[in-house]
Amino acid sequence: MAAIPKKSDSRQGISPRPEVLAMPPSHHGAFDYLELEQLALDAGEILDFSVNSNPYGPSPKVSAALQQVPLYLYPDREVLALRRALSEHLSAALEQIEVGNGTAELIWLVALTFMRPGERVLIIGPTFGEYARAAALMGASVQIAFTRPEEDFRVDPDAVLRSLEAEQPQVVFICNPNNPTGAFTPPDVIGRWASLYPGTLFVVDEAYLNFVEDAGSTFDLGLENILVLRSMTKDYALAGLRLGYALGARPVIDVLARARPPWSVNAMAQAAGLAALNDPAHFQVSLSRLRQTKPALLAGLRDLGLQPFPSATQFFVTDVRDGKAFRSAMLERRILVRDCASFGLPAYVRIATRLPEENARLLDAIRLIRNAPFVS
Repeated sequence: MAAIPKKSDSRQGISPRPEVLAMPPSHHGAFDYLELEQLALDAGEILDFSVNSNPYGPSPKVSAALQQVPLYLYPDREVLALRRALSEHLSAALEQIEVGNGTAELIWLVALTFMRPGERVLIIGPTFGEYARAAALMGASVQIAFTRPEEDFRVDPDAVLRSLEAEQPQVVFICNPNNPTGAFTPPDVIGRWASLYPGTLFVVDEAYLNFVEDAGSTFDLGLENILVLRSMTKDYALAGLRLGYALGARPVIDVLARARPPWSVNAMAQAAGLAALNDPAHFQVSLSRLRQTKPALLAGLRDLGLQPFPSATQFFVTDVRDGKAFRSAMLERRILVRDCASFGLPAYVRIATRLPEENARLLDAIRLIRNAPFVS
């Protein structure tokens, strides 16, 4: 008679990996729909300055393309049509491109494929929290090299070199231009680090690169240990569909593809990405308008006593003394800004430029609360 397996001791409960329990919480911009429900607010009546997306929206060609997607068919697992379009658009080989369900998925794939328990990961901060979360889940040791407000959050190349020498990390994350500060590090500076540390993978998140006029990409350096991440949810305004891609050396892209879940990029996202690439005029005009709009918004904020930090992008941070209180006061006036406490900057908020008439509403709302203790 076969032995009857012993029952597990139910008093011990289900035990997840300790790395999951120790993982930092996830904080992002955009609407918290549970919060809105609790405040009896409708998302449709709120102006969202907390996200860094193109406020002019996607190309009209995107909507037309979505109407033609056969929903009964599985999407292309290899995302061939979009990868080929990106290959032509970026002058990159097809094998150097991997498409994902937003850059967030690609960040997690990097962690899954290149990080081991106890290995060191260096992050240039303050920055996007998913780098640390993904690394923590894999049991990596996360070290953060912080930029400083007294230096306008600019990266100090020599300070990073000292961190590289001290930590000898397996992976380095740098968001360029950086979220939330908008600081931009010249690609040749990152290339110098990568050349000096060929055994380290430098993951350069260029999700906001197209918002910087005439900015170069680290991908163009052609270094084997640089992996570039891009997001089409920001500049092409496809946030609701989730779409991003990685550019890198073929061996690096190959292992990301091996770890990618099947069908992670849905058919609607693939069709939208193709349509967006096929309307360069809409893309260029909207980003140009956004750049032209930013100076007036900055001037208006300064007139109200705020001092936004220099930023190469359409978004920026500013000290309001108490970011959480400022956010709450603005939300009462149907405007959402990004409280930067999760970046380690509790006194700051991040604001992204929107359309001129919407920026005027933001300034009017701040004017109403200008005598509050968090506005100088």
